[in-house]
Amino acid sequence: MEAFQRILSIILPVFLMIAAGYGYTRLRGVVVKTDLAAVNRLSIELLCPLLLFSALASKDFDLLANLPLIIAGALVALGSGLFAWPVARLLGYDPRTFLPPMMYNNCGNMGLPLAILAFGSAGLSEAVALFMACSLVYFTLGIRLMESGREGSRRARLRVFASPMMMAMITGMLFAAFRVALPDFLLQALRLLGEASIPLMLLALGVRMTDVSFNSWRIGLVGAAVCPLAGLASAALLELVIPLNAIQRGQLFLFASLPPAVFCFIIAEAYKQEPEKVAAIVMMGNLAALGFVPLGLWLGM
Repeated sequence: MEAFQRILSIILPVFLMIAAGYGYTRLRGVVVKTDLAAVNRLSIELLCPLLLFSALASKDFDLLANLPLIIAGALVALGSGLFAWPVARLLGYDPRTFLPPMMYNNCGNMGLPLAILAFGSAGLSEAVALFMACSLVYFTLGIRLMESGREGSRRARLRVFASPMMMAMITGMLFAAFRVALPDFLLQALRLLGEASIPLMLLALGVRMTDVSFNSWRIGLVGAAVCPLAGLASAALLELVIPLNAIQRGQLFLFASLPPAVFCFIIAEAYKQEPEKVAAIVMMGNLAALGFVPLGLWLGM
């Protein structure tokens, strides 16, 4: 019961912030939607990259010790996409809409605090490793998938590696690998800026929820189930072949049970890739996390 209350204390604020964005849009009207593009651009190009970089550049992150977990996390993200592909084909969903949210779960603003609650402050390093692995897959293969059919393949690949998130990840990995220590005041400032992206993304999701139709709720329900189930199935297979200690194994199953990330909606909005459907997947997925996250913790511990 105590574990469930802790999970609830993290998930409920997520829904309250989404509801705030939804209610404000209903009150103020279309002017809020007009201004949303600028907010999303700020999140994608500045705040979210700073969130990722500050996590990797932290003194608590050990790149070498977490290398097996990074590999496992990347394979869970890839495996989730592979499990989701036939579902998308069977139900007639556009893979560019359905697959990226299956591959990029809420390992940042939900996964990091959950890991600390479940494993203590010592578990933060493993959670950051999984955050990096999932981001690496999403901002290479996931973005490449969304780019498909839009322009030449060479230009699309170059755009992926020139994105602020990829540059932040590469820089953060170099800082972690060479143990470059930033002054505490600078790292704290970068972390605070990065964490500002979390409420902004949730408010933006609430704004987009005003456009969700009944048809979008159907794909939302499917995505809410496929994302954690595919992740847990991938984790169960990977633990048979990748050596992990007890904490890393528990973190992997927690990571695998997480819902689609709010950031997937921000990217879908930027690419105009059926953002109302992605919004429904994210919303329903975070609601379903009340059941799947305890399952992941139980399997991992």
